[in-house]
Amino acid sequence: MTSGDAQQPQQAWRYCGSQIKLWREEAGVSRQELAKEASYDYEYVKSMECGRRRPTLKLLQAADQLCGARGKLVAAHEHLRPERFLSYANDYVRYEAEAIVLSFYQPLLIPGLLQTEETVRAYLNAHFPPLDDETLEERVVGRLDRQSLLDQRTRAFSFVIGETVLRNRIGPAQAHRRQLHRLLEAGRARNVTIQVLSFEGAGPELDGPFVLLETAEHEALVYEEGQATGRLYSDPERVSTVAQRHAMILRKALSPDKSARLIEELAEGL
Repeated sequence: MTSGDAQQPQQAWRYCGSQIKLWREEAGVSRQELAKEASYDYEYVKSMECGRRRPTLKLLQAADQLCGARGKLVAAHEHLRPERFLSYANDYVRYEAEAIVLSFYQPLLIPGLLQTEETVRAYLNAHFPPLDDETLEERVVGRLDRQSLLDQRTRAFSFVIGETVLRNRIGPAQAHRRQLHRLLEAGRARNVTIQVLSFEGAGPELDGPFVLLETAEHEALVYEEGQATGRLYSDPERVSTVAQRHAMILRKALSPDKSARLIEELAEGL
């Protein structure tokens, strides 16, 4: 991903925000008046006019009506639709859609391809700063749409999930039980392997999550994601290092059968 790709959405935000401000000032409407009409506070509207936040449909509608723009401001909404994925993850999502082998190690969360909609929403609702409603819905749809990849039986998926993740109840007990059952259901497919890793002592499992990918051309890549950034790389030496770590993690994880039994026990205990 280039820096230009990352800046593209914010450029659109700044342009739209400046248009709102120009229309507002020409119509003699104060920022405070616009904020009151849109039911936002002053600083929130200022952030959208300055391009620091994505102008919402609600603000565009209020500005359009107050400024007599006759649909010209509302028309911008189609070009401001929130991205389904974080900008730094776009390259990974493209490779994920084509990879023939994907190996996930996730010690902190249920992997996205295995999340129920309830879990998706619980994770996204916990996002901070909070997502606006439109962005949240786009992210939910994007994550659930990716899960159809598991139905492609000629592609192999391996998941190693930290045991603490399975014990960390997200939402009501019934919702967590449904999530555990979802893992059991997915693990029955011939192209999906799910293993649970119990944390004990020190090892490469403490170095954080990653995804190993193999493309149809047999190129190996690694994707790592942190708090505010993601890295997709194919450097052979770095990929080899992660592959070695993954091999050690697999050796320490429970077998698929034992993992399934543990997940069943956890579900029955709810």
